Amino acid sequence: MGLLWGTPEKLKDLLCEMVSWNSITLSEGEVAFAYNLKEKLKQIPYFQENPEKIYLGEVNWDRQYVTALYKHPDATDTIVLMSHFDTVETEEYGDLEPLACKPLELTEALKDFREELDEYARADLDSGEYLFGRGTMDMKAGIAMHMAMLEKAAADGWPVNLLLLSVPDEEVNSAGMRYSVSKLLDLEREYGLEYILFLNGEPSFAQKPGDQDHYIYTGSIGKIMPSAMFYGKETHVGEPLSGITSSYISTYLTHRMEWNPSFKETVYGETTPLPVTLTQRDIKHSYSAQTPYRTYAMYNVFTMEHSAKEVFDLFEGVAKDAAAHCMADYRSMCRNENIEPVGDIQVMRYEDLVRYALEKFGVEYFNDLIHDTLMHPEWDVREKSMHITDILLLNCQELTPAIVIMFAPPYYPAVNSSEDELVKRLVEQVTENAKAKFGYQLNQIHYFNGISDLSYVNYGDQEDGWVTYENNTPVYGDSYSIPFQAMKQLRAPVLNIGQFGKDAHKRTERLHIKNAFEQMPALLEEMILSIPVKSRL
Repeated sequence: MGLLWGTPEKLKDLLCEMVSWNSITLSEGEVAFAYNLKEKLKQIPYFQENPEKIYLGEVNWDRQYVTALYKHPDATDTIVLMSHFDTVETEEYGDLEPLACKPLELTEALKDFREELDEYARADLDSGEYLFGRGTMDMKAGIAMHMAMLEKAAADGWPVNLLLLSVPDEEVNSAGMRYSVSKLLDLEREYGLEYILFLNGEPSFAQKPGDQDHYIYTGSIGKIMPSAMFYGKETHVGEPLSGITSSYISTYLTHRMEWNPSFKETVYGETTPLPVTLTQRDIKHSYSAQTPYRTYAMYNVFTMEHSAKEVFDLFEGVAKDAAAHCMADYRSMCRNENIEPVGDIQVMRYEDLVRYALEKFGVEYFNDLIHDTLMHPEWDVREKSMHITDILLLNCQELTPAIVIMFAPPYYPAVNSSEDELVKRLVEQVTENAKAKFGYQLNQIHYFNGISDLSYVNYGDQEDGWVTYENNTPVYGDSYSIPFQAMKQLRAPVLNIGQFGKDAHKRTERLHIKNAFEQMPALLEEMILSIPVKSRL
């Protein structure tokens, strides 16, 4: 009997079937996907004989992650094959949305919409070398490749353990990966595993429009969201200088955060994108002649080597500079109008606001506030963070006008294994094989710029940068947390190798057929079998 997914055509069929399991983040399909994946894995003879080695683990909102372990009886060394199965939404497909998760039908239907595609997508469509559809590239092709690898390893008795880990919610908060970290440690203890490599299957992303180069990644960029609540002094629009609007205050910080080069890092010749504002809005629920006095903003900062503490210290300095300039301009205006200013803007860390509120109201008040906030399931973790801070300031107005700085989820710590000897050797081998066997260049990038679940293994901050994050994230420990201590125990290096595709998260998301179903599986298999492994013998 042949392998279920042992040919390019069978692997393509598997991908198309999994893409048809529409699994948009926070949808019913995302919940169902884990069960569908489990049933698919149970078709492998090894798991029919060892059903206990497939496991569904609880995440939240009925979502589950999936682990499937191929365990060689004598092997201890283990490679973790990582993937996520959620996808972003599909509205941008317009009239073609019913076909968004039907790759063969969509690819054919797009031929009638050629004029709507850019020149690169048109060329790829005409070539017949690409498969279009939501999740084809990001990243169900990676899951399919890992499943085929698991099946082949079990059938041929590969002398290394393979642990497939596929999770939900990578696209929003990475809850799936954060919840599964403890399971990785449990499996390590239960089966006597020794993790030697965390191998993610995220696709190779183009670095610019028209880019035809293929990439292998030896790390993953970090992402963190320093945020602020601005509290001014309300007034009637007829007496504007009798108060100070939160909108006015917020513009000073946003102006200084947007594209601020102080946060830029350059490592291995690669540079982080500059900070940008993700959201800025006032908390005013209806129209009135009262000026807005509460506003919040969230800023995106990418990291490579900076810890949460280092980012927060930088952010605090920028906030203090913004407050000083804001007050200088405001006071100048008040002098011109012969009006007494409402007071100085103070910059506070969220942890300092909490400390003040606890002294003023007590622990019970604070716990009730957290509890009441968590009782709103329709709010996401960012809205809950702002609500908690807002209520504290509403009841501590003697501290205002103020800028309270904090973190809003999610946080993806940067991770990098470029100097690891095993990773160096694997990169050299795979790039040489890609050139020799398939005639294409596979280039190393040190930090995967698409953000990935690799951030939650091999955590490298040996100082206390994570403590700053915990203390200044309002929902931390309640509706959002990161297993920093457990992540430190997952010390194996990281590597990301995936199939070539283009336009993730776009209507023209597509996957290179030959690379996905012929070239990359062959390269990955040869790479894995080349790794010297330890056994109990």
